[in-house]
Amino acid sequence: MSDHLLTFKPGLAVTFTATTAITGGQVVEVTGNRSVGVAGAASTKAIGTAGHDAAIGDPVVVHLAGPVDTVTAAAAITAGASVEAAAAGKAQTANTGRVLGVALTAATAANQTIQVLRA
Repeated sequence: MSDHLLTFKPGLAVTFTATTAITGGQVVEVTGNRSVGVAGAASTKAIGTAGHDAAIGDPVVVHLAGPVDTVTAAAAITAGASVEAAAAGKAQTANTGRVLGVALTAATAANQTIQVLRA
């Protein structure tokens, strides 16, 4: 049996790339692979708050709302998508199951590892 450790523990600040101008303290959402922008109203892709101001293309530290884990994708998954359990202990884009979290990175095909901010 192998061990599985969290990629980032709860409360850690993680660096992303800004895809919009961001002001420190704003709520941000996933906009692409390890990228964030200012969150829209009732966003299902919101992951935390910006630690400082950032211009488009700049690195921005985000204070996450929960732990980040790695999972294996059962099929293609878009960054920012809600994910749920799939067959064989993998993850898939959420449909009818319990949402496990938000994909921080994308998978272009099955059996790729993605990062998920757990709900």
